[in-house]
Amino acid sequence: MSSDNTTRLFFALWPDPATRKRLTALQHTFSGQPGRFNHPHDLHTTLVFLGPVEAERMECVIAAAERVSPHPFSLLLDRCETWKKPRILCCTPATTPPPLTQLVTELEKALSGCGFEPEKRRYTPHVTLARKVQAEAGGQLAQPFSWQVEGFVLAGSGGQGPGPRYRILKKWRADS
Repeated sequence: MSSDNTTRLFFALWPDPATRKRLTALQHTFSGQPGRFNHPHDLHTTLVFLGPVEAERMECVIAAAERVSPHPFSLLLDRCETWKKPRILCCTPATTPPPLTQLVTELEKALSGCGFEPEKRRYTPHVTLARKVQAEAGGQLAQPFSWQVEGFVLAGSGGQGPGPRYRILKKWRADS
C-alpha cells in the first residue's frame, strides 16, 4: 500500500519454479550487457494492468477475477527481443495461444464492471527480463521452452531495493 491508500495492481501469469529457472538462465546469457535485470521472483507475464487501485475497490477486482474460468494451456517461449520504445529485453512467444487471448479478454470484460477500461492496444504477451537495455536482441531462441500455465495471480507492486518488487496478493487455479 502506498500512503494514499492505493496499490498498483496487475493480473499476471506467474512462472512455476522450473519456468523461472529457464527464464533466469536466459537472463544470464545477457548479463554482460548494460541494463537493469529484473529479480528472478519478479519475472511474469502481465495479463491486465490496473494501475493504482484504491483499497475500497479491491473487493470488486477480486470478485471480477472469480468470474473468470481459465483452462490450463502451454505457452511456448521461443523468441528474445529488445523493444526500443520502453527499452526492455523480453522473452516472447512467436504466436499467442488462443486460451491466453481468451483469458485476457475475459478478465477485461469482468473488470469493466469495476470501472476499468480494456486496453486499446493489441495484447502482446512477454516476460520482461531487463529494463533500460542498450543492446539489440532479436530472434529465435536456441532452446525454446514451454511454460505450462495452470492459473493466474493478482499482484501488487511496491517493494524497493535489491529484492523482489512485486508480491502476489491472490492466486486462481485454471479449471482442468
